[in-house]
Amino acid sequence: MSFISCMYSFSRVIWRGSPSFSPVLRPLPAGLTCVLAAGKKDLINLPVLNEDELEEQFVRGSGPGGQATNKTSNCVVLKHIPTGTVVKCHQTRSVDINRKRAREIMREKLDVLHKGEHSEVLVRKKESEQKKQEKRRKANENLERKRLFKEGLAAESKPGKDTV
Repeated sequence: MSFISCMYSFSRVIWRGSPSFSPVLRPLPAGLTCVLAAGKKDLINLPVLNEDELEEQFVRGSGPGGQATNKTSNCVVLKHIPTGTVVKCHQTRSVDINRKRAREIMREKLDVLHKGEHSEVLVRKKESEQKKQEKRRKANENLERKRLFKEGLAAESKPGKDTV
């Protein structure tokens, strides 16, 4: 069995086993609306989670925050039984917010698992990376132009090269 580990903000996600098709991954029927991920208002084609296929646990949190974090069971561990995908979310001290965020992350992970490279999450991530690379390339070009310009000015103003 292979394990893939990746970081999503403050949560750890582990995918187990091979991807398999689940009835959860079917598209939404016409006329139904879906709950959108927070901060990702335009991601509309994410799969719907069936609560019967989820196993939820509340465990003690860890990390910064001292006693308030370490003694309360507000870390949510959500497991999608058909695929074996596990999401652990401890982004806030609120159990309700962590439950919501764990489900949002689970929907995104199931979308990636189901659609692969064509999932909305990965497509947007690629677009963002390409924009970032283009911006960096333009910045480097501008820096190179400035360097060449300064070298040209320095060469012109060197003493001892009078042409008069």
